[in-house]
Amino acid sequence: MYDLVIQNVRVIDGSSAPWFRGWVGMRDGVIAAVGTGRPPQDARETVDGEDRYLTPGFIDIHSHSDVSLPACPTAESRILQGITTEIGGDCGISAAPVSRDPVRKQQLRDYVGGLEYNWEGVGDYLDLLEAKRTSANFGTAVGHGTIRVAAMGFDAREPAPAEMEAMKAMLRQSLKEGAFCLSSGLIYPPGCYAGTDELVELCRELVPYGAFYETHMRDEGEHVVEAVREALEICERSGAPLQIAHHKVTRKSVWQVHCKTTIALVDQARRRGLDVKLDQYPYSASATTLDSNAPLWAFEGGVERLLARLQDPELRPRINAEANASHAGRWGDIYIPYVSTEKNQWTVGKSILEIAGIRGVDPADACFDLIVEERCRVGEVNYGMCEEDIAYIMSQPYTMIGSDGEAASLDHGGQPHPRWYGTFPRVIARYCRERKLFPLETAIFKMTGLPACRLGLQDRGLIREGMQADLVLFDFDEIEDTPTYENPKQPCRGIRRVYVNGALTALDGVHTGARNGHILRKGRNA
Repeated sequence: MYDLVIQNVRVIDGSSAPWFRGWVGMRDGVIAAVGTGRPPQDARETVDGEDRYLTPGFIDIHSHSDVSLPACPTAESRILQGITTEIGGDCGISAAPVSRDPVRKQQLRDYVGGLEYNWEGVGDYLDLLEAKRTSANFGTAVGHGTIRVAAMGFDAREPAPAEMEAMKAMLRQSLKEGAFCLSSGLIYPPGCYAGTDELVELCRELVPYGAFYETHMRDEGEHVVEAVREALEICERSGAPLQIAHHKVTRKSVWQVHCKTTIALVDQARRRGLDVKLDQYPYSASATTLDSNAPLWAFEGGVERLLARLQDPELRPRINAEANASHAGRWGDIYIPYVSTEKNQWTVGKSILEIAGIRGVDPADACFDLIVEERCRVGEVNYGMCEEDIAYIMSQPYTMIGSDGEAASLDHGGQPHPRWYGTFPRVIARYCRERKLFPLETAIFKMTGLPACRLGLQDRGLIREGMQADLVLFDFDEIEDTPTYENPKQPCRGIRRVYVNGALTALDGVHTGARNGHILRKGRNA
Protein backbone atom coordinates (compact mmCIF):
# COMPACT_ATOMS: atom_id res chain seq x y z
CA MET A 1 0.00 0.00 0.00
CA TYR A 2 1.19 3.51 -0.82
CA ASP A 3 0.90 6.39 1.62
CA LEU A 4 0.11 8.72 -1.27
CA VAL A 5 -0.48 8.48 -5.00
CA ILE A 6 -0.53 11.57 -7.21
CA GLN A 7 -2.27 10.62 -10.43
CA ASN A 8 -3.31 12.25 -13.69
CA VAL A 9 -0.14 14.35 -13.95
CA ARG A 10 2.40 15.27 -16.59
CA VAL A 11 5.62 14.00 -15.05
CA ILE A 12 8.83 15.93 -15.72
CA ASP A 13 11.44 13.75 -14.08
CA GLY A 14 14.28 16.31 -13.79
CA SER A 15 16.63 14.63 -16.26
CA SER A 16 15.60 16.91 -19.18
CA ALA A 17 13.73 13.97 -20.78
CA PRO A 18 10.31 14.77 -22.31
CA TRP A 19 7.32 14.77 -19.97
CA PHE A 20 4.90 11.86 -19.86
CA ARG A 21 1.43 11.35 -18.40
CA GLY A 22 1.46 9.10 -15.39
CA TRP A 23 1.33 8.74 -11.64
CA VAL A 24 3.75 8.69 -8.70
CA GLY A 25 3.36 6.60 -5.55
CA MET A 26 5.08 7.38 -2.24
CA ARG A 27 5.78 5.37 0.86
CA ASP A 28 7.63 6.53 4.02
CA GLY A 29 8.69 9.79 2.39
CA VAL A 30 10.29 8.05 -0.59
CA ILE A 31 9.11 7.64 -4.18
CA ALA A 32 8.10 3.98 -4.31
CA ALA A 33 6.85 3.79 -7.90
CA VAL A 34 6.44 5.83 -11.07
CA GLY A 35 3.90 4.53 -13.54
CA THR A 36 2.16 5.30 -16.81
CA GLY A 37 -0.75 2.87 -16.71
CA ARG A 38 -3.73 2.64 -14.44
CA PRO A 39 -2.78 4.06 -11.00
CA PRO A 40 -3.05 1.94 -7.84
CA GLN A 41 -6.40 2.01 -6.08
CA ASP A 42 -5.26 1.08 -2.56
CA ALA A 43 -3.33 4.21 -1.52
CA ARG A 44 -4.11 5.79 1.83
CA GLU A 45 -4.46 9.11 0.00
CA THR A 46 -4.95 9.82 -3.69
CA VAL A 47 -4.51 13.27 -5.25
CA ASP A 48 -5.82 14.09 -8.71
CA GLY A 49 -3.21 16.29 -10.40
CA GLU A 50 -5.77 17.43 -13.00
CA ASP A 51 -3.24 17.12 -15.85
CA ARG A 52 -0.82 19.60 -14.23
CA TYR A 53 2.95 19.18 -14.15
CA LEU A 54 4.63 17.21 -11.38
CA THR A 55 8.37 17.84 -11.03
CA PRO A 56 11.11 17.21 -8.50
CA GLY A 57 11.33 19.83 -5.76
CA PHE A 58 13.46 22.78 -6.81
CA ILE A 59 17.05 22.82 -5.54
CA ASP A 60 18.45 26.26 -4.74
CA ILE A 61 22.21 25.84 -5.05
CA HIS A 62 22.96 29.39 -3.91
CA SER A 63 21.30 30.90 -0.84
CA HIS A 64 22.09 32.69 2.40
CA SER A 65 19.54 30.93 4.57
CA ASP A 66 22.24 29.82 7.00
CA VAL A 67 21.85 33.29 8.55
CA SER A 68 18.06 33.22 8.84
CA LEU A 69 17.03 29.56 9.29
CA PRO A 70 17.67 29.44 13.05
CA ALA A 71 14.99 32.12 13.46
CA CYS A 72 12.78 31.10 10.52
CA PRO A 73 12.86 27.30 10.14
CA THR A 74 9.54 27.22 8.25
CA ALA A 75 11.18 29.19 5.41
CA GLU A 76 8.03 30.40 3.66
CA SER A 77 10.09 32.29 1.07
CA ARG A 78 11.62 28.99 0.03
CA ILE A 79 8.69 26.59 0.25
CA LEU A 80 6.06 28.81 -1.39
CA GLN A 81 8.12 29.09 -4.59
CA GLY A 82 8.72 25.33 -4.75
CA ILE A 83 12.22 25.16 -3.24
CA THR A 84 12.56 21.94 -1.26
CA THR A 85 16.37 21.86 -0.92
CA GLU A 86 18.85 24.70 -0.57
CA ILE A 87 22.54 25.24 0.04
CA GLY A 88 23.61 28.20 2.20
CA GLY A 89 26.93 29.67 3.27
CA ASP A 90 27.70 31.21 -0.11
CA CYS A 91 29.71 34.26 -1.20
CA GLY A 92 32.48 33.50 1.27
CA ILE A 93 30.59 33.90 4.55
CA SER A 94 29.03 30.86 6.22
CA ALA A 95 27.51 30.36 9.66
CA ALA A 96 30.40 28.09 10.64
CA PRO A 97 33.14 27.45 11.62
CA VAL A 98 33.52 30.03 14.36
CA SER A 99 36.73 30.82 16.24
CA ARG A 100 36.87 30.30 19.98
CA ASP A 101 38.78 33.57 20.22
CA PRO A 102 36.28 36.17 21.56
CA VAL A 103 37.78 38.98 19.44
CA ARG A 104 37.51 36.99 16.21
CA LYS A 105 33.99 35.84 17.12
CA GLN A 106 32.92 39.43 17.79
CA GLN A 107 34.39 40.55 14.46
CA LEU A 108 32.26 37.95 12.68
CA ARG A 109 29.19 38.89 14.70
CA ASP A 110 29.68 42.59 13.90
CA TYR A 111 30.09 41.84 10.20
CA VAL A 112 27.21 39.40 9.66
CA GLY A 113 24.68 40.26 12.35
CA GLY A 114 21.63 38.21 13.29
CA LEU A 115 23.52 35.24 14.76
CA GLU A 116 24.90 34.64 18.24
CA TYR A 117 27.41 32.00 17.06
CA ASN A 118 26.87 29.72 20.04
CA TRP A 119 28.49 26.88 18.09
CA GLU A 120 31.94 26.22 16.65
CA GLY A 121 32.05 23.77 13.76
CA VAL A 122 29.87 23.07 10.73
CA GLY A 123 28.68 19.88 12.44
CA ASP A 124 27.56 21.82 15.54
CA TYR A 125 25.64 24.30 13.41
CA LEU A 126 23.91 21.58 11.38
CA ASP A 127 23.01 19.76 14.59
CA LEU A 128 21.32 22.95 15.83
CA LEU A 129 19.24 23.20 12.65
CA GLU A 130 18.35 19.53 12.88
CA ALA A 131 16.99 20.09 16.38
CA LYS A 132 14.91 23.06 15.18
CA ARG A 133 13.37 20.99 12.35
CA THR A 134 13.28 22.93 9.10
CA SER A 135 10.59 22.84 6.43
CA ALA A 136 13.09 22.56 3.57
CA ASN A 137 16.16 20.37 3.23
CA PHE A 138 19.34 22.32 3.94
CA GLY A 139 23.07 21.90 3.40
CA THR A 140 25.92 24.38 3.58
CA ALA A 141 29.11 25.58 2.03
CA VAL A 142 32.07 26.62 4.18
CA GLY A 143 33.01 30.24 3.61
CA HIS A 144 36.57 31.24 2.78
CA GLY A 145 35.94 34.61 4.43
CA THR A 146 34.65 32.91 7.56
CA ILE A 147 37.71 30.73 8.01
CA ARG A 148 39.95 33.72 7.19
CA VAL A 149 38.28 35.74 9.97
CA ALA A 150 38.82 32.85 12.36
CA ALA A 151 42.49 32.56 11.41
CA MET A 152 43.56 36.18 10.90
CA GLY A 153 40.64 38.57 11.30
CA PHE A 154 40.19 41.30 8.70
CA ASP A 155 43.88 41.82 8.01
CA ALA A 156 44.69 42.92 4.44
CA ARG A 157 47.76 40.76 3.91
CA GLU A 158 48.89 37.28 2.95
CA PRO A 159 48.48 34.66 5.68
CA ALA A 160 51.53 33.58 7.59
CA PRO A 161 52.39 29.86 7.20
CA ALA A 162 50.77 29.00 10.53
CA GLU A 163 47.62 30.93 9.59
CA MET A 164 47.46 29.16 6.24
CA GLU A 165 47.72 25.79 7.96
CA ALA A 166 44.97 26.83 10.38
CA MET A 167 42.67 27.73 7.48
CA LYS A 168 43.37 24.44 5.73
CA ALA A 169 42.68 22.51 8.92
CA MET A 170 39.36 24.32 9.43
CA LEU A 171 38.42 23.66 5.83
CA ARG A 172 39.21 19.94 6.09
CA GLN A 173 37.26 19.63 9.32
CA SER A 174 34.27 21.44 7.80
CA LEU A 175 34.31 19.08 4.82
CA LYS A 176 34.46 16.07 7.15
CA GLU A 177 31.44 17.44 9.00
CA GLY A 178 29.41 17.68 5.80
CA ALA A 179 30.10 20.97 3.98
CA PHE A 180 29.48 20.62 0.24
CA CYS A 181 31.98 23.17 -1.06
CA LEU A 182 34.26 26.11 -0.33
CA SER A 183 32.67 29.46 -1.17
CA SER A 184 34.50 32.72 -1.70
CA GLY A 185 33.35 36.34 -1.84
CA LEU A 186 36.20 38.21 -3.48
CA ILE A 187 34.51 41.61 -3.57
CA TYR A 188 33.91 41.49 0.18
CA PRO A 189 36.31 41.69 3.10
CA PRO A 190 38.13 39.68 4.23
CA GLY A 191 38.03 37.49 1.09
CA CYS A 192 39.04 40.43 -1.09
CA TYR A 193 42.42 40.53 0.68
CA ALA A 194 43.30 37.01 -0.48
CA GLY A 195 45.51 36.40 -3.49
CA THR A 196 45.10 33.75 -6.15
CA ASP A 197 47.80 31.51 -4.65
CA GLU A 198 45.99 31.40 -1.29
CA LEU A 199 42.78 30.28 -2.99
CA VAL A 200 44.59 27.66 -5.06
CA GLU A 201 46.20 26.18 -1.97
CA LEU A 202 42.86 25.98 -0.16
CA CYS A 203 41.04 24.53 -3.17
CA ARG A 204 43.54 21.68 -3.38
CA GLU A 205 42.09 20.51 -0.07
CA LEU A 206 38.70 20.03 -1.75
CA VAL A 207 39.78 17.37 -4.21
CA PRO A 208 40.02 14.35 -1.85
CA TYR A 209 36.52 15.11 -0.55
CA GLY A 210 34.88 15.43 -3.98
CA ALA A 211 33.93 19.01 -3.09
CA PHE A 212 33.90 22.02 -5.42
CA TYR A 213 34.93 25.68 -5.32
CA GLU A 214 32.09 28.21 -5.58
CA THR A 215 33.07 31.85 -6.13
CA HIS A 216 31.52 35.26 -6.05
CA MET A 217 34.29 36.55 -8.27
CA ARG A 218 36.56 39.54 -7.73
CA ASP A 219 34.64 41.68 -10.22
CA GLU A 220 31.31 41.46 -12.05
CA GLY A 221 31.53 44.74 -13.96
CA GLU A 222 34.12 46.14 -16.32
CA HIS A 223 36.73 43.61 -15.15
CA VAL A 224 34.50 40.53 -15.12
CA VAL A 225 36.57 38.87 -17.86
CA GLU A 226 39.72 39.09 -15.75
CA ALA A 227 37.74 37.75 -12.78
CA VAL A 228 36.60 34.71 -14.79
CA ARG A 229 40.19 34.11 -15.89
CA GLU A 230 41.30 34.07 -12.24
CA ALA A 231 38.50 31.65 -11.28
CA LEU A 232 39.47 29.32 -14.12
CA GLU A 233 43.13 29.50 -13.09
CA ILE A 234 42.20 28.47 -9.54
CA CYS A 235 40.18 25.57 -10.95
CA GLU A 236 42.97 24.41 -13.26
CA ARG A 237 45.83 24.72 -10.77
CA SER A 238 43.95 23.14 -7.85
CA GLY A 239 42.06 20.42 -9.69
CA ALA A 240 38.81 21.36 -7.91
CA PRO A 241 35.55 21.75 -9.88
CA LEU A 242 34.44 25.37 -10.27
CA GLN A 243 31.01 26.92 -9.73
CA ILE A 244 30.77 30.58 -10.80
CA ALA A 245 28.10 32.10 -8.59
CA HIS A 246 25.27 34.31 -9.87
CA HIS A 247 27.12 35.05 -13.10
CA LYS A 248 26.25 38.49 -14.46
CA VAL A 249 27.67 41.70 -15.91
CA THR A 250 26.85 44.80 -13.85
CA ARG A 251 28.14 47.74 -15.92
CA LYS A 252 26.20 49.30 -18.79
CA SER A 253 29.43 50.09 -20.62
CA VAL A 254 30.10 46.36 -21.22
CA TRP A 255 26.56 44.99 -21.55
CA GLN A 256 26.11 42.45 -24.37
CA VAL A 257 29.89 42.29 -24.81
CA HIS A 258 31.68 40.88 -21.79
CA CYS A 259 29.27 38.03 -21.13
CA LYS A 260 30.00 36.68 -24.63
CA THR A 261 33.69 36.57 -23.70
CA THR A 262 33.15 35.00 -20.27
CA ILE A 263 30.93 32.27 -21.72
CA ALA A 264 33.52 31.62 -24.45
CA LEU A 265 36.19 31.26 -21.75
CA VAL A 266 34.01 28.77 -19.86
CA ASP A 267 33.30 26.81 -23.04
CA GLN A 268 37.01 26.71 -23.82
CA ALA A 269 37.84 25.55 -20.29
CA ARG A 270 35.23 22.81 -20.46
CA ARG A 271 36.71 21.58 -23.75
CA ARG A 272 40.06 21.34 -21.93
CA GLY A 273 38.41 19.08 -19.37
CA LEU A 274 37.76 21.54 -16.53
CA ASP A 275 34.52 20.98 -14.62
CA VAL A 276 33.06 24.50 -14.73
CA LYS A 277 29.41 25.37 -14.21
CA LEU A 278 27.40 28.51 -13.44
CA ASP A 279 24.38 29.56 -11.48
CA GLN A 280 22.21 32.61 -11.97
CA TYR A 281 19.14 34.44 -10.68
CA PRO A 282 16.64 35.83 -13.23
CA TYR A 283 16.59 39.50 -12.25
CA SER A 284 18.24 42.68 -13.55
CA ALA A 285 19.01 43.95 -10.04
CA SER A 286 21.47 42.53 -7.53
CA ALA A 287 21.30 42.91 -3.75
CA THR A 288 23.91 43.08 -1.03
CA THR A 289 24.95 45.22 1.94
CA LEU A 290 25.34 48.96 1.45
CA ASP A 291 28.82 48.93 2.98
CA SER A 292 30.03 47.14 -0.18
CA ASN A 293 30.20 50.61 -1.72
CA ALA A 294 33.09 51.59 0.55
CA PRO A 295 36.63 51.18 -0.80
CA LEU A 296 38.04 47.80 0.25
CA TRP A 297 40.97 49.34 2.10
CA ALA A 298 38.53 51.15 4.40
CA PHE A 299 37.24 47.82 5.74
CA GLU A 300 40.62 46.51 6.90
CA GLY A 301 40.29 45.53 10.57
CA GLY A 302 36.53 44.93 10.42
CA VAL A 303 33.29 46.81 10.94
CA GLU A 304 34.44 49.03 13.80
CA ARG A 305 37.47 50.20 11.83
CA LEU A 306 35.28 50.93 8.80
CA LEU A 307 32.87 52.99 10.89
CA ALA A 308 35.78 54.88 12.45
CA ARG A 309 37.27 55.69 9.04
CA LEU A 310 33.91 56.86 7.71
CA GLN A 311 33.75 59.32 10.61
CA ASP A 312 37.37 60.47 10.30
CA PRO A 313 37.36 64.04 8.86
CA GLU A 314 40.73 63.45 7.21
CA LEU A 315 39.85 60.11 5.58
CA ARG A 316 36.21 60.76 4.64
CA PRO A 317 36.99 63.10 1.69
CA ARG A 318 39.25 60.43 0.19
CA ILE A 319 36.57 57.74 0.67
CA ASN A 320 33.92 59.99 -0.88
CA ALA A 321 36.10 60.82 -3.86
CA GLU A 322 36.91 57.18 -4.59
CA ALA A 323 33.26 56.16 -4.27
CA ASN A 324 31.94 58.97 -6.46
CA ALA A 325 34.53 58.14 -9.12
CA SER A 326 33.60 54.44 -9.18
CA HIS A 327 29.86 55.18 -8.99
CA ALA A 328 29.59 57.82 -11.71
CA GLY A 329 26.05 57.58 -13.07
CA ARG A 330 25.19 54.71 -10.71
CA TRP A 331 23.97 56.23 -7.44
CA GLY A 332 20.47 56.49 -8.91
CA ASP A 333 20.42 52.72 -9.52
CA ILE A 334 21.07 51.81 -5.87
CA TYR A 335 17.97 51.49 -3.64
CA ILE A 336 17.54 50.76 0.07
CA PRO A 337 15.57 47.56 0.88
CA TYR A 338 15.94 47.61 4.67
CA VAL A 339 17.45 49.52 7.61
CA SER A 340 17.70 48.52 11.24
CA THR A 341 16.54 51.73 12.95
CA GLU A 342 13.14 53.37 13.01
CA LYS A 343 14.48 56.84 12.25
CA ASN A 344 15.70 55.82 8.81
CA GLN A 345 12.70 53.75 7.72
CA TRP A 346 11.81 56.59 5.38
CA THR A 347 14.77 55.64 3.19
CA VAL A 348 13.39 52.17 2.34
CA GLY A 349 12.46 52.02 -1.34
CA LYS A 350 14.40 55.18 -2.20
CA SER A 351 17.60 55.48 -4.23
CA ILE A 352 20.82 56.94 -2.89
CA LEU A 353 20.32 59.84 -5.30
CA GLU A 354 16.84 60.49 -3.88
CA ILE A 355 18.13 60.28 -0.31
CA ALA A 356 20.97 62.67 -1.15
CA GLY A 357 18.45 65.14 -2.62
CA ILE A 358 16.19 64.97 0.43
CA ARG A 359 19.11 65.40 2.81
CA GLY A 360 20.81 68.02 0.64
CA VAL A 361 24.13 66.20 0.59
CA ASP A 362 26.53 64.57 -1.87
CA PRO A 363 25.46 61.00 -2.90
CA ALA A 364 28.56 59.48 -1.30
CA ASP A 365 27.73 61.29 1.93
CA ALA A 366 24.14 60.00 1.75
CA CYS A 367 25.45 56.45 1.37
CA PHE A 368 28.15 56.55 4.04
CA ASP A 369 26.13 58.57 6.57
CA LEU A 370 23.45 55.91 6.35
CA ILE A 371 26.03 53.16 6.89
CA VAL A 372 27.31 54.94 10.00
CA GLU A 373 23.83 55.64 11.39
CA GLU A 374 22.77 52.02 10.84
CA ARG A 375 26.12 50.60 11.93
CA CYS A 376 26.30 48.63 8.67
CA ARG A 377 22.84 47.07 9.14
CA VAL A 378 21.55 48.44 5.86
CA GLY A 379 21.16 46.78 2.48
CA GLU A 380 21.01 47.76 -1.15
CA VAL A 381 19.23 46.67 -4.33
CA ASN A 382 21.29 47.65 -7.37
CA TYR A 383 19.84 47.78 -10.89
CA GLY A 384 22.91 46.85 -12.89
CA MET A 385 22.17 44.11 -15.47
CA CYS A 386 20.47 43.95 -18.85
CA GLU A 387 17.86 41.49 -20.08
CA GLU A 388 19.92 40.33 -23.07
CA ASP A 389 22.83 39.25 -20.86
CA ILE A 390 20.51 37.46 -18.44
CA ALA A 391 18.95 35.43 -21.24
CA TYR A 392 22.30 34.64 -22.87
CA ILE A 393 23.83 33.32 -19.65
CA MET A 394 20.67 31.41 -18.73
CA SER A 395 20.56 29.66 -22.09
CA GLN A 396 23.90 27.92 -21.53
CA PRO A 397 23.52 24.18 -20.88
CA TYR A 398 25.67 24.30 -17.73
CA THR A 399 23.80 27.20 -16.09
CA MET A 400 21.59 26.27 -13.14
CA ILE A 401 19.30 28.46 -11.05
CA GLY A 402 20.22 29.89 -7.65
CA SER A 403 18.19 32.54 -5.85
CA ASP A 404 20.90 34.26 -3.78
CA GLY A 405 18.01 34.78 -1.34
CA GLU A 406 17.26 33.48 2.10
CA ALA A 407 14.63 31.89 4.28
CA ALA A 408 12.08 34.44 5.43
CA SER A 409 8.45 34.72 6.41
CA LEU A 410 5.76 36.63 4.54
CA ASP A 411 5.91 39.36 7.19
CA HIS A 412 9.70 39.78 7.11
CA GLY A 413 10.84 43.34 7.81
CA GLY A 414 11.84 45.79 5.10
CA GLN A 415 11.55 45.33 1.35
CA PRO A 416 13.88 42.48 0.40
CA HIS A 417 14.82 41.58 -3.16
CA PRO A 418 11.98 39.59 -4.82
CA ARG A 419 14.46 36.81 -5.61
CA TRP A 420 13.99 35.66 -2.01
CA TYR A 421 10.39 34.73 -2.86
CA GLY A 422 10.03 34.35 -6.63
CA THR A 423 13.19 33.14 -8.39
CA PHE A 424 12.15 29.70 -9.60
CA PRO A 425 8.62 30.47 -10.81
CA ARG A 426 10.05 33.51 -12.61
CA VAL A 427 12.33 31.31 -14.70
CA ILE A 428 9.38 29.11 -15.69
CA ALA A 429 6.92 31.94 -16.34
CA ARG A 430 9.15 34.57 -17.93
CA TYR A 431 11.97 32.73 -19.64
CA CYS A 432 10.32 29.41 -20.50
CA ARG A 433 6.63 30.16 -21.08
CA GLU A 434 6.75 33.78 -22.29
CA ARG A 435 10.15 34.15 -23.95
CA LYS A 436 10.43 30.47 -24.96
CA LEU A 437 14.16 30.50 -24.21
CA PHE A 438 14.07 26.73 -23.63
CA PRO A 439 11.53 23.92 -23.16
CA LEU A 440 9.96 23.37 -19.76
CA GLU A 441 11.93 20.12 -19.35
CA THR A 442 15.16 22.13 -19.69
CA ALA A 443 14.00 24.72 -17.17
CA ILE A 444 13.20 22.00 -14.64
CA PHE A 445 16.57 20.29 -15.27
CA LYS A 446 18.33 23.57 -14.44
CA MET A 447 16.45 23.63 -11.12
CA THR A 448 16.64 19.96 -10.15
CA GLY A 449 18.79 17.37 -11.91
CA LEU A 450 21.67 19.71 -12.73
CA PRO A 451 22.20 21.15 -9.22
CA ALA A 452 21.71 17.68 -7.70
CA CYS A 453 24.50 16.45 -9.96
CA ARG A 454 26.79 19.32 -8.95
CA LEU A 455 26.13 18.65 -5.27
CA GLY A 456 26.54 14.89 -5.62
CA LEU A 457 23.05 14.24 -4.25
CA GLN A 458 22.07 10.68 -5.12
CA ASP A 459 18.55 10.76 -3.67
CA ARG A 460 17.11 14.08 -4.86
CA GLY A 461 16.62 16.05 -8.05
CA LEU A 462 14.83 13.32 -10.05
CA ILE A 463 11.45 11.60 -9.99
CA ARG A 464 12.66 8.03 -9.83
CA GLU A 465 11.93 5.06 -7.63
CA GLY A 466 14.03 5.25 -4.45
CA MET A 467 14.38 9.04 -4.51
CA GLN A 468 13.17 11.21 -1.63
CA ALA A 469 9.65 12.44 -2.30
CA ASP A 470 10.45 16.14 -2.83
CA LEU A 471 7.81 17.20 -5.37
CA VAL A 472 6.15 20.28 -6.86
CA LEU A 473 2.77 20.24 -8.59
CA PHE A 474 2.07 23.38 -10.63
CA ASP A 475 -0.10 24.80 -13.36
CA PHE A 476 2.13 25.86 -16.26
CA ASP A 477 -0.42 28.34 -17.64
CA GLU A 478 -0.92 30.04 -14.28
CA ILE A 479 2.50 29.93 -12.59
CA GLU A 480 3.71 33.45 -11.93
CA ASP A 481 6.37 35.17 -9.84
CA THR A 482 3.98 37.52 -8.07
CA PRO A 483 6.73 38.92 -5.77
CA THR A 484 7.88 42.31 -7.08
CA TYR A 485 10.48 44.87 -6.02
CA GLU A 486 7.68 47.01 -4.57
CA ASN A 487 5.80 44.11 -2.95
CA PRO A 488 8.15 41.13 -2.66
CA LYS A 489 6.67 39.22 0.28
CA GLN A 490 4.06 37.16 -1.55
CA PRO A 491 3.55 33.50 -2.41
CA CYS A 492 3.92 32.66 -6.08
CA ARG A 493 0.81 31.94 -8.13
CA GLY A 494 0.13 28.59 -9.77
CA ILE A 495 2.02 26.30 -7.38
CA ARG A 496 -0.62 23.88 -6.13
CA ARG A 497 1.31 21.52 -3.87
CA VAL A 498 4.83 21.21 -2.46
CA TYR A 499 5.98 18.00 -0.77
CA VAL A 500 9.19 17.69 1.25
CA ASN A 501 10.23 14.10 1.99
CA GLY A 502 6.64 13.07 1.36
CA ALA A 503 5.04 15.66 3.67
CA LEU A 504 2.60 18.18 2.17
CA THR A 505 4.30 21.47 3.05
CA ALA A 506 2.44 23.98 0.84
CA LEU A 507 -1.09 23.85 -0.55
CA ASP A 508 -2.31 26.51 -3.00
CA GLY A 509 0.12 29.16 -1.77
CA VAL A 510 -0.31 28.48 1.95
CA HIS A 511 2.33 26.86 4.16
CA THR A 512 0.87 23.87 5.99
CA GLY A 513 3.24 24.18 8.94
CA ALA A 514 5.02 20.92 8.12
CA ARG A 515 8.70 20.81 9.07
CA ASN A 516 9.89 17.62 7.45
CA GLY A 517 13.15 18.85 5.92
CA HIS A 518 16.39 16.92 6.24
CA ILE A 519 19.72 18.47 7.17
CA LEU A 520 22.11 17.38 4.43
CA ARG A 521 25.73 16.49 5.04
CA LYS A 522 27.97 15.69 2.10
CA GLY A 523 29.15 12.11 2.29
CA ARG A 524 26.02 11.06 4.13
CA ASN A 525 23.50 12.37 1.58
CA ALA A 526 25.47 11.79 -1.58
